[in-house]
Amino acid sequence: MFTKRALWILILSTLTPIVSAAQGLDTKSVDQALGRSGQKTGEVYRIGFPRTDLQVTVAGVPIKPGLALGSWAAFSGSDASAFVMGDLVLLESEVNPVMVKLRAAGFEITAVHNHLLNESPQVLYIHYLGQGSAEELARSLRAALSLSKTPLGAPATPAAASPSSPAFVKTIEDALGRKGQFNGGVLAFGIPRTETITEGGMTLTPPQGVAESINFQEATSGQVATTGDFVLTAEEVNPVISALEQHSIQITALHSHMLTEQPRLFFMHFWAAGETEAVAQGIKAALTHIATK
Repeated sequence: MFTKRALWILILSTLTPIVSAAQGLDTKSVDQALGRSGQKTGEVYRIGFPRTDLQVTVAGVPIKPGLALGSWAAFSGSDASAFVMGDLVLLESEVNPVMVKLRAAGFEITAVHNHLLNESPQVLYIHYLGQGSAEELARSLRAALSLSKTPLGAPATPAAASPSSPAFVKTIEDALGRKGQFNGGVLAFGIPRTETITEGGMTLTPPQGVAESINFQEATSGQVATTGDFVLTAEEVNPVISALEQHSIQITALHSHMLTEQPRLFFMHFWAAGETEAVAQGIKAALTHIATK
């Protein structure tokens, strides 16, 4: 028997292609409700809310917002029948006020936990999903975020990018054999898994938080810090732990982000700061145990 939630998602996943063809997702109304714009990738519209207000350090390394402090919301479906999921970065005092506001608006909370260890100040992460009118979802999400100190105004115009990337970018890309995206001092990789991933019968894509997310920033000259999360099936978990430990990369959390995903997934968060080539080789070793594209 379908639960109300599963039935709704099944209907949404079945009707979305028909509705989208006629109407599509009204990103302008989402932008107006949230006070900023995002990026469209395929049928997913993702908007970020970096915690630029926080000064977080781990083992003496100041964390850039793009490394581990990025709240986000990924919208899909149509304006009238939308699906949103994401991850909110919050201080401990902000968690329950935001969560209560989300639940009052009908959002489901799918996880609350840490991603880092020994950071200062402590930050926690709420994972959520919601269904309904895209504009109403966006308004409700903004109302919940307003109970935190998350910057909600239009982001400042980014400084012009340097014509050349720092040396660590090429070192890491060469080691991993992949190109990342360098922005705001952070080199980011989003590596898709090979299999189809669904949540409540709805197919998810990498921008909805199911890609291997690996971020790097410069720590000191010649050294980088890395964190992110590996998206793993059960049989991949312990081989990846062993590979990371063999390269002195700490596992900082292992948990779920969703409730009804198929296949069952585990999200492994990690941290390392060290010589660039050595850190990159550790990440490369872990990726050899994961079914990625």
